[in-house]
Amino acid sequence: MKRQLVLEDGTVFIGKGFGSEKETIGEVIFNTGMTGYQEILSDPSYCGQIVTLTYPLIGNYGINRDDFETITPFIEGFVVKEYCEFPSNWRCEYTIDEYFKLKNIPGVSGVDTRKLTRIIRQHGTLKGTICGIEENPEEIIKNLQRYELPTDQVNKVSTKITYPSPGRGHRVVLVDYGMKHGILRELNKRNCDVVVVPHTITASEVIQLQPDGIMLSNGPGDPKDVPVTIEMIKGILGKIPLFGICLGHQLFALACGADTEKMKFGHRGSNQPVKELLLGKVAITAQNHGYTVKEDSINKDILEVTHIGLNDGTVEGLKHKIAPAFTVQYHPEASPGPEDANSLFDQFLEMIESNKKAGIK
Repeated sequence: MKRQLVLEDGTVFIGKGFGSEKETIGEVIFNTGMTGYQEILSDPSYCGQIVTLTYPLIGNYGINRDDFETITPFIEGFVVKEYCEFPSNWRCEYTIDEYFKLKNIPGVSGVDTRKLTRIIRQHGTLKGTICGIEENPEEIIKNLQRYELPTDQVNKVSTKITYPSPGRGHRVVLVDYGMKHGILRELNKRNCDVVVVPHTITASEVIQLQPDGIMLSNGPGDPKDVPVTIEMIKGILGKIPLFGICLGHQLFALACGADTEKMKFGHRGSNQPVKELLLGKVAITAQNHGYTVKEDSINKDILEVTHIGLNDGTVEGLKHKIAPAFTVQYHPEASPGPEDANSLFDQFLEMIESNKKAGIK
């Protein structure tokens, strides 16, 4: 079954459809990871996006029950050079085609993903549609140019209820902006008593839960589309030790008076080098974001830049100079990707301990 990917700039790619036959529209982005397609397709941070994978063969180890980052995927579509119809792995439960049919996600293969990636790198992310070959590209392009990308992604992916993930260690309130399960796994591994809460929680509601620390999760979209949580962060800053990841990092920066901006094509992959400025140490990190903190907007009396991306010099980590709080733009829990920065979770718990000893819960 032939299908087409149409971009708003008029580019049309013809390929073979797999998964759902529905027509979809979204922001077309690319990820450079060589493995981990299951974690990528189930990462809530891709809500509203059509994901292009630059690695040519996808699906060769199938889909298993263990590697999901969320139960319900939020991606709009998948674009690959070649997908594997007959995976070979002892953990395989479904082929990628079978899984996409179950979850109503359309995919298209046989696309020149190198050309598509070059277009995005040159022009920036573009709106696109995956649809049947019989659809008129000229009409689709007009619709794409009129289409406004959604701004409510966090509301779509965040939990609607508060729920516990019990442990006997420090109580951590985990604010879900589109949380990857890997973050929860790392906290559980350290015996934290985790309470997962919606993104709409207020500062007073956080304090009522009597947490030892608060974690701001990753999530999709523009951080400026979530103003309610910026006020919450302002309300708890200095009262509760804080650790933010990805979108949580950007929201923390906004709460501290800095600014953010959309990147041309973002950072999405498992091999992004990041330098820790204090030690001069470089970690290879997993990243997935389309916005960044503007360095020239940071008040250096309040915030310290702790990490930078070596590919483009962007801000990859921040630390508050007064309050017990730090954040990173990348994913220390990886999933997929290297675990070079996994010790940041231990650093968070050490910060909680030191604040307890100092009499600051």
